[in-house]
Amino acid sequence: QVQLVESGGGLVQAGGSLTLSCAASGSILRINAMGWYRQAPGKQRELVAAIISGGSTNYADSVKGRFTISRDNAKNTVYLQMNSLKPEDTAVYYCNADGLSFTMTIRPWDSWGQGTQVTVSS
Repeated sequence: QVQLVESGGGLVQAGGSLTLSCAASGSILRINAMGWYRQAPGKQRELVAAIISGGSTNYADSVKGRFTISRDNAKNTVYLQMNSLKPEDTAVYYCNADGLSFTMTIRPWDSWGQGTQVTVSS
């Protein structure tokens, strides 16, 4: 079983910055993709940014040029640097990751964090 723990959310004024962190722990053999999703009230959860083990990244059009995703493979941690925040970025941000675990056998896993609130005031 692999757990993801997020941190770094909070309240910020429009134009400000925040950095989210998500650390994976457990019987991790390998982590493939790590990503951030967000869900605003009354809306569906959407992909914000993702990064695969080789370092390639993918961003939602709405955050390109403002958000940067990165990962520290030694720490099993993914980060989301958010700059030039807008009120429409207000949402609960969730970390997601998948890979392989090893206890008695090798098994795939796909885990979600508990979510962290980001609120951007105008």
